[in-house]
Amino acid sequence: MFVGVHDRQLDDKGRCALPSPYRTELGERCYLSLGDDGCVTLRTAEDFEAHAQDLIEAEKRGEISLARRRAIATNSTTVTIDKQGRFTLDERFRTHAGLTPGSPVVVAGTFDAIELWRPERFAAIEAEGRDEEPGRQWSDQ
Repeated sequence: MFVGVHDRQLDDKGRCALPSPYRTELGERCYLSLGDDGCVTLRTAEDFEAHAQDLIEAEKRGEISLARRRAIATNSTTVTIDKQGRFTLDERFRTHAGLTPGSPVVVAGTFDAIELWRPERFAAIEAEGRDEEPGRQWSDQ
């Protein structure tokens, strides 16, 4: 389970250090995908591979197209977590999220995945989510 928000910074090689609570859940190998709304999504190998199998079966049943299955596969990649808890965000993923080497990055848990955001974009998305729940009072803390 991935929860919480953590402020990080990409190093000059485009690497991101994961918060320690996330490291043990991810293991040494995981998957990056171009995420919705301009983020990058990081998933455990187990979760990503189960989802990939579901997509394969859905395509065989005609529920999704081969083009959709292909788009998800080609916009994902395997990454390894080094001993310092870092992984490299290659240029394609950085461009999608509006990140550059040395830039700040928000690392946010979404229960079943981790998302990487440009801070300004994350603030806007988070505000949208808070506004969706009627009657709920949110603190800005």
